[in-house]
Amino acid sequence: MVGNSDLAAWVHAVARSRDRDAFARLFDHFAPRLEAWLIRSGADSGTAEEVTQDVMVTLWRKAELFDASKSSVTTWLYRIARNRRIDLLRRDKVDFVDPLEPAFEPSETPDFDRAIDMQDREGRVRDALTALPEEQLALVRLAFFDGLSHSDIAQKTGLPLGTVKSRIRLAFTRLRRNLEAVGVVEAS
Repeated sequence: MVGNSDLAAWVHAVARSRDRDAFARLFDHFAPRLEAWLIRSGADSGTAEEVTQDVMVTLWRKAELFDASKSSVTTWLYRIARNRRIDLLRRDKVDFVDPLEPAFEPSETPDFDRAIDMQDREGRVRDALTALPEEQLALVRLAFFDGLSHSDIAQKTGLPLGTVKSRIRLAFTRLRRNLEAVGVVEAS
């Protein structure tokens, strides 16, 4: 598993000595994730690829600007990707851009009632997660909190890929049932 300290060490190696091996590891780790995120954010595949390449070139050229005390490598690169995408949209002056797109809206502070509701909901989700069997919870954490692919999880844990997939699927079935029971999601 690639941890935040590994990623930061690789960025620092690129900054110090233009370490190509460290950059290749960063590229292999982030390029597919950034491209997929950009596509999910509404970019077409060509734009997503262009922005991803631009982010990785920025990483190579400006690695020394990364400050681990301010953010993680992941946060830093995703912020660069978001800003590059906005720059492209502004540069191209695309007429069909929705000005209400979340990327263009400042984040609003929720009102007090909404904040309490969100806190309560988050607590219920946390409780539902802790109710999962440990072998399922561990795989969910690796997949969704650490961002590992099913293949990476199988390699890290030594479990067969099919077992990883089925345990994650079972975890989500159980999690959905638990969340339905406490009213966080509606029964399907």
